[in-house]
Amino acid sequence: MMTQGEMEAAVCEGVSRFEQEYMGRGPKEVRCFLIDDMLIVRLQGVLTAAEQHLVQTVSPEKGRDLLKDVRAQLIEIARPALESLIEKITGSKTISLHHDISTVYGEELIIFSLASMPQVRPSLNKPR
Repeated sequence: MMTQGEMEAAVCEGVSRFEQEYMGRGPKEVRCFLIDDMLIVRLQGVLTAAEQHLVQTVSPEKGRDLLKDVRAQLIEIARPALESLIEKITGSKTISLHHDISTVYGEELIIFSLASMPQVRPSLNKPR
């Protein structure tokens, strides 16, 4: 059994590896927050050079919408792999997955609603 911090770190590593293998580019930074039965993954620096160019050269609304649609489709196709990764790490099935990306800041959020709160062992480090 992992501590909450270890579980969050494992999710960060797994999602980062997934992004690298599936999207062709890993995030510059990834953070994960386990809050009861909800897992929030925040990825920063995820846009490829081609995506940045697309957003800057086409009309802002069209470029943004096109990029968001493509990323949403890619996440939906990869959803079973992501859900399997999260279940393997947390021991809890995913009920729902929510995703959005900012074309301005290159930040992506993936939120997993879990069937139950993952079991974690207490951390040995006590807050001061």
